[in-house]
Amino acid sequence: MFTKIQHTQFPPDQPLFLWDGECGFCKYWIIVWKSKTEGLTYTTFQEAASDFPDIPLKEFKKASRLIETDGSVFSGPDSAYRTFYYFRKPKKRWHRLYQKSGFFQKFSDHTYNWIAKNRPLMMNLTKAFWGKNPIRRKPYWMIYLLGLLGIIAILLYLLH
Repeated sequence: MFTKIQHTQFPPDQPLFLWDGECGFCKYWIIVWKSKTEGLTYTTFQEAASDFPDIPLKEFKKASRLIETDGSVFSGPDSAYRTFYYFRKPKKRWHRLYQKSGFFQKFSDHTYNWIAKNRPLMMNLTKAFWGKNPIRRKPYWMIYLLGLLGIIAILLYLLH
């Protein structure tokens, strides 16, 4: 499990999201987020970890971090939720829910940890549900859902 780091003594000039540049799943979703956010810089921890000597490298390897200009650090799923503040249409409720609900925080942390340990699977699922191009995502999941609903409808019809 990743460690939650609250603060760094080396705040960036602009809000900064640090992620694992060797993770294809991470790269896919960073491209998506970059297309939706403004005022937030994205860089890999491999490029910028040395700028934050008070955060152990092993912690950058375990989870993404969003570092604000006041030195506040948000870790793992909360770093993702915090990026929603920078969306063109900000969605602050997820970060607030994470901060206020112990259940949601534990659920998010464990889910994030599971995803981090299963990145190849998550990348395959991402491509299956949204396609290979993060800029031109296609809602394949809707086709699967409609197919499943169709099968259920046929089964219900046959059972009556």
